[in-house]
Amino acid sequence: MRSFRPLTIATALLAATGLGAAPARAGTAGWHAAWGTAAQPATPTADWYGVNWSQQGFADDTVRQVVRLTGGGSRLRIRLSNVYGDRPLRIAGAVVGRAGTGAAVRAGTLRTLRFHGRASTVIPPGREIVSDPAAVRTAPREKLSVTLRLDEPTGSATFHHFAMATSYRAGGDHLADTRATAFTRSSGSWYYLTGVETSGHPGRRTVVAFGDSLTDGVGSTGGADARYPDRLAERLAAAGRPLSVVNAGIGGNRVLTDSPVYGERALSRFTRDVLDRPGVRSVVVMAGVNDLAAWNETGPVTAARLIEGHRTLVRLARARGLTVVGATIMPMGGSAAHTDGGERIRQEVNHWIRTGGAYDAVADFDHVVADGDRLRAAYDSGDHIHLNDTGYRAIADAVDLDTL
Repeated sequence: MRSFRPLTIATALLAATGLGAAPARAGTAGWHAAWGTAAQPATPTADWYGVNWSQQGFADDTVRQVVRLTGGGSRLRIRLSNVYGDRPLRIAGAVVGRAGTGAAVRAGTLRTLRFHGRASTVIPPGREIVSDPAAVRTAPREKLSVTLRLDEPTGSATFHHFAMATSYRAGGDHLADTRATAFTRSSGSWYYLTGVETSGHPGRRTVVAFGDSLTDGVGSTGGADARYPDRLAERLAAAGRPLSVVNAGIGGNRVLTDSPVYGERALSRFTRDVLDRPGVRSVVVMAGVNDLAAWNETGPVTAARLIEGHRTLVRLARARGLTVVGATIMPMGGSAAHTDGGERIRQEVNHWIRTGGAYDAVADFDHVVADGDRLRAAYDSGDHIHLNDTGYRAIADAVDLDTL
């Protein structure tokens, strides 16, 4: 979903090294994605959201990022991305540990990660890698700290803008430092880290929530893990279902057109962000609202074109044997992005999602949150597009777990 500032559309806006970066899809048997996010190219800092470091990148820095796992196991590995980098990315070191308060790591839990047996690696531009497996036991809802040492200039960083979480930065080498003291700078984005994968839990699989900022969780409370995929993961765990959840939403993302700020179109990134992750069993697709919001900028968007985009996503998923759940597009009446033409298309596409039979199942989020062409007041974060914590919980609770 396009990342609008409330009510204001204007602001919504290896080989060469010999270190042997591993193919991102290598060795997927027995592994599943326990946490993940979608990569996007560097973008300017948004004043209303706070600083991000993507355009300037890093040099002689240590970056610490905290993520909440939705699945566990006896081994783990991380996925790092330089798909939008403009030069080879040197990772001088990487460690994981159990997260403490803020940037702190619980004492005695740090474990060094390796890449083809080495403590460092180089990721060529346009590539992702996975680390070697590490014997670290994890559980669902556990918070993991991932720390990267970047000792050379990185150039612009592959990142994820709207993390709705805090990342930390320290100058110099603080890879083995469990204290928070040196990590004096913070950002609401994730950098290079796009996945944590676990094994040792036979039969466990992954659901990917794919979409825009309404999947990304914009409007939810930062640091509270209150996005709809978070709540969905909690429901699955409480029900004893062996399914993890990965959030592959990108704020501002569109189905049909690329954006230099909001990432490659859904049709282009679906393979990397959904199909290439290990252990995926099903995907929930909630996409299209930005195509409607941007139709005056990108040329005519018709219901037929948007429906065909959804059909393409379904075909791609089915070709890999995945279950595909379609979520209806939620309203944006009262926002700067609303148009009568866009609303007519939204209603037509939603009718197709509900009745067209292309999806294996339907999650009717529109029915849950809509009051006519607007969000119900109790679910509105204030910009008439994004949900608050209560709204995200409501749509997560509307997903039939049996369809996943």
